[in-house]
Order: sequence, then structure tokens, then C-alpha cells
Amino acid sequence: MAKEFAPRVSKRKRKKIDLTENLIDKKHVIRANDDRLLEGARLQTVKLKDIEVRKQVRTKFNDSSIKELATNIKENGLIQPLVIHREGSKYVLICGERRFRAMGTIKEMIEAPCFVLENKTKQELMAIQFSENSAREDLHYIDQADSIMGYQQLTGASERKIQSALGISKSEVHRCLLIAKLPANVKEAAKVHNTEKYVLLEWDALEDNPAKKIIRDGIISGKITKRLQLKRAITANKATVKSGKTSRTKRKPTASANLLMKALKAKSQDMQLDAQTKKLLNELMKDAKEMVEL
Repeated sequence: MAKEFAPRVSKRKRKKIDLTENLIDKKHVIRANDDRLLEGARLQTVKLKDIEVRKQVRTKFNDSSIKELATNIKENGLIQPLVIHREGSKYVLICGERRFRAMGTIKEMIEAPCFVLENKTKQELMAIQFSENSAREDLHYIDQADSIMGYQQLTGASERKIQSALGISKSEVHRCLLIAKLPANVKEAAKVHNTEKYVLLEWDALEDNPAKKIIRDGIISGKITKRLQLKRAITANKATVKSGKTSRTKRKPTASANLLMKALKAKSQDMQLDAQTKKLLNELMKDAKEMVEL
């Protein structure tokens, strides 16, 4: 029996498919994740001297932004409460170290409104920290990577489980775990010199030989911070990629991937969005672009 085909339709009459209609709103994902993690928190006023600051997700702070934040808090008060965890008679700061630091510079400020959590596990507290920091002032990718590695070491979770717990893509989790395993001096240099993330990832993919060590020294000194600089260093030193690994720069997105990115861009231009939503949408588009280029 001959196979039947649908009649041909001219391009003008073909139904257009909105590739973005089923995309998840990242803003809503973050909000839902926060609501779930902060369930059971009580809002109360706590003295700053009773709050203890331990190791946080964020380790890089901008002094000028702290001063600006302090001025804003002094004029308008603390709009977003701190998040703390009760441990006996003490409170441990979970989220809001920038706000806490800023308030510490204001002499007349001795207490602050706080969301008080109780009986949370270390895993839950780490997830709350990560979620809160990721949704605010840009978290440095080195701090993000180290926090995700810390979460995996604490919980033994797989990349997929980490993705579910922290609300980020599996590909981003994988990249973060690769970065977290890099030498400490390379990671510290990346924070000092604002080195592009993919410089570290592509350097890590090189064969272990003298050429790779020369390039590492360039990264540590701040001479190599951009992928173009890395590419030139790789060519100059005749460095090679490890067997079985392919450089991202040699791969091209498929036609369908390009179509999706164009649809995302067109859709975002037509929508009336506030600044925060635009920022989140741009981050989502950036993540999607990185994923299709892998």
C-alpha cells in the first residue's frame, strides 16, 4: 500500500511555530525555588552583634558598591531582610553578606529585620545561599563553581540532582565542576584579572606538557584573559587539545539551534518587560547559546 503524504503548502500559507511559547520563565523558577527553600522562615528583628558570618558562597566584594549600598540603606532602610539560621543562642548569616557589611558601616544601625530559619540541613542552607546570590549582584563564576563543588562533596549528589536542587542547567553544573577542580592559583588569578570563563575551560582541555604550563603562567600573570589571547598563545606554543576532546570554537550550532536563538531574540524585543525580567531573559538566552555551541 502506497504511503500517503500531506498536500504541499506554500511558504506564505505555512503555519508559523512560536519556538519560545513553551520555554520556562527563569524568573519564576528562581522565585519558586526560593519560596520552597525559605518555607517556614519567621520574620523578626535581630541585633547585628548576635549574627555570626561564616564562609559564604560569595568571596569577591566591590568596596564602592558596598558604600553605595550603605548610603541607600541609610536613606531608605533595609528593603530586603537578611536570611539567618538559628543555632542555639546564636544566629548564622546565610544570605545578605553585602547588606550585612554595608550596615556594619552605619554607626546608628544595631539591628535588622531577618528571615529566621530553624532546623535546616547543611544541604538546604547551601542551596538557599546559592539561589539568593545567583539572583542578585552577579556572582563570580569561580565562587559559583566552588559552591557547587562544595554542595556535591557534602551531599554526594549527581550533576542532575544538583541541577534540580539549585535550579541551573546540567551543562552549567558540569562546567562549574570542571572549573572547581582547577589549580587554586589559576582560579584566584581569574578573579583578580576578570578572566573569561572559557579561557580556563579551554586551557584545562589542553595536553599536559610544557606548552600548557607556559599558557598557565600567562593566565596567572593576567596576560591571557580573553579567548582570542588564549587562541594566539595556543598557536604560538603549538599546544594541543587532549585526545577525545574537541575545542568549542570549532563547532557550529545547527540550523534549528540558530532558528531558536533568533526566535528568542525576536520574542524578547516584542515583549514589554521590566529591567529585572530583561536581565533574567538575557541570562537564559546566554545559557541557551552556550548549550547549543557545546
